[in-house]
Amino acid sequence: MVEYSEFKGNQMIVLKKDENDRFPFTFGISKAKKIVENFDAIKSWVKKMEAEKPAKGEPAAG
Repeated sequence: MVEYSEFKGNQMIVLKKDENDRFPFTFGISKAKKIVENFDAIKSWVKKMEAEKPAKGEPAAG
């Protein structure tokens, strides 16, 4: 779910899981540009982290 807002005169984008998300991810144009510039690295990292994540009920490695 995506919403738009403003903070101290700056336009912001707000990413939520759903309408009741208590901890939305909010950022402005500067951080958005960094995300766009590094999108492939972020996707790769997420894929790696999900592959390393233990299955539900299994103990974490370490």
